[in-house]
Amino acid sequence: MGTVDDDLLRTLVPQVIGVLVRRGNDFATAEDAVQDALVEAVRVWPQAPPAHPRAWLLTVAQRRLVDVRRSEAARRRREEAQAEEPEPGPTEQADDTLLLLTLCCHPSLSPTSAVALALRAVGGLTTAQVAEAFLVPQATMAQRISRAKATIRDVPLDRPGDLAAVLRVLYLVFHTGHRGQVDLAAEAIRLTRQLTLASPEPEVRGLLALMLLHHARDAARWHEGRLVPLDRQDRSLWDTAEIAEGVGLVQSALAQGRPGEYQLHAAIAALHDDAATWEETDWPQVLGWYDDLVALAGNPIARLGRLVALAHAEGPAAALAEHAALEDEVGTTAQFHAVRAHLLELAGDRDGAAAAYSEAAGLTTSAPERDHLVRSAAALRS
Repeated sequence: MGTVDDDLLRTLVPQVIGVLVRRGNDFATAEDAVQDALVEAVRVWPQAPPAHPRAWLLTVAQRRLVDVRRSEAARRRREEAQAEEPEPGPTEQADDTLLLLTLCCHPSLSPTSAVALALRAVGGLTTAQVAEAFLVPQATMAQRISRAKATIRDVPLDRPGDLAAVLRVLYLVFHTGHRGQVDLAAEAIRLTRQLTLASPEPEVRGLLALMLLHHARDAARWHEGRLVPLDRQDRSLWDTAEIAEGVGLVQSALAQGRPGEYQLHAAIAALHDDAATWEETDWPQVLGWYDDLVALAGNPIARLGRLVALAHAEGPAAALAEHAALEDEVGTTAQFHAVRAHLLELAGDRDGAAAAYSEAAGLTTSAPERDHLVRSAAALRS
């Protein structure tokens, strides 16, 4: 008795949905039919694996659509048109992934709904897996996905939509992390890899590079359930293959001369990953990339990151002076106080740093971050 290759199924899902939609079926109906086909595949394939899995899924999904629409007068016309249409080639398959991702990330959807729909329709996850990843009941997630599909039911799937929205959703998936049976960070990397086949935009490669360069540190990021900050991680545990791939991707993306936020963040991450120790980090170069990032984006979170680089490159005094100017914009965020704590600790003000760490701990919504900040404050007070 064989097993079902989950990775293969997830790869085939957007291809099959794309074929069905291009044949005139609406997205919601096509997605439901493919989900039914996946259920059947899980039941049948272990005993009788098909020679052509994609064609098998397409056939079963198409039969499901025929069953649903048997009473419609247009059924015969659809079947005749389908019989004449050739199978899509590799380029069309890549285009289908991009089209479906942009549809799932339509601006009319909330970020949470977009992530859930993308994971199910393009990622090939079941509703139960998506629900477990987001720590909500399956019925709640099913309703969320159904509402999302209803919202975009009449959106035409004839041209790619907002690529920037797709990248934002994929980055959200990546940061959701590993919950339950599904490693969403790895799933985000897989989907972004597919997107690089469909889009030549350097920001797509920049995002993939950024994901890989962060994901490479995963084995060292946690110890006995506790978050380990970058300066204390065991770098021998880092995945050197992912780092090498990420560095290559960001270099090729930047070489196109159209830098974007993901590319610049990836360049900074590459410098951290390239350093054998925290002390060997090339802080002047990190600061240079942050200067470019702030000039491009100008958002206060990027400016906070720049202050950490400034403190290590030129000393904490200059960074603290600039930090105060950000209070009106982000003074109520955990990041603002965590950065202030780090700067004060570098300046030798242990009491001030401990108070700032405590302030940050009270504002963060992340339990692991709160634990780390509380322990940092306690260590300075001991």
